[in-house]
Amino acid sequence: MDQNVFDDPRITAVGLLVEAHAGLSARFAAQFDEHGLSPVEFEVLTRLARSPNNQLRMTDLAAQTSLSTSGVTRVVDRMERDGLIRRRACPSDRRSSFAVVTAAGLSRLDAILPGHLRIIEQWFTGQLDPDQLDGLLDGLRRVRDAVHPGATAGSTEPDEDAA
Repeated sequence: MDQNVFDDPRITAVGLLVEAHAGLSARFAAQFDEHGLSPVEFEVLTRLARSPNNQLRMTDLAAQTSLSTSGVTRVVDRMERDGLIRRRACPSDRRSSFAVVTAAGLSRLDAILPGHLRIIEQWFTGQLDPDQLDGLLDGLRRVRDAVHPGATAGSTEPDEDAA
């Protein structure tokens, strides 16, 4: 095998992305643990809080998190028991329901976010100047949209049933 193939910038790009993700994930996981949340629970709370009316259809939440529908159900069940989110029936589709972040869930996010933002600034965004960050965000969105087209499902337009 040609040794130069391992110098291919595509391999380098993916390797750097994986290494950066692993390093950030480890720092985030320790911080989430201090607040009694798993990384996926933090992601669910954040995605709900950033969505119209602090809610998403369960199917959209599954699409955004890359969890299976049964995986989302298990996470939502656990978080509902902890009072962080609740389910709300969809008035127009009895087969569908919404996951809605509760006041307790928003409070938990409020407690976590200052430290989370410090970690992001110290280990990620603070390593880049504004132009580099803009370029990185653009590139990451393009890659995300290509490999995970459902990543923003239900989050861009308020649902007419959300009222």
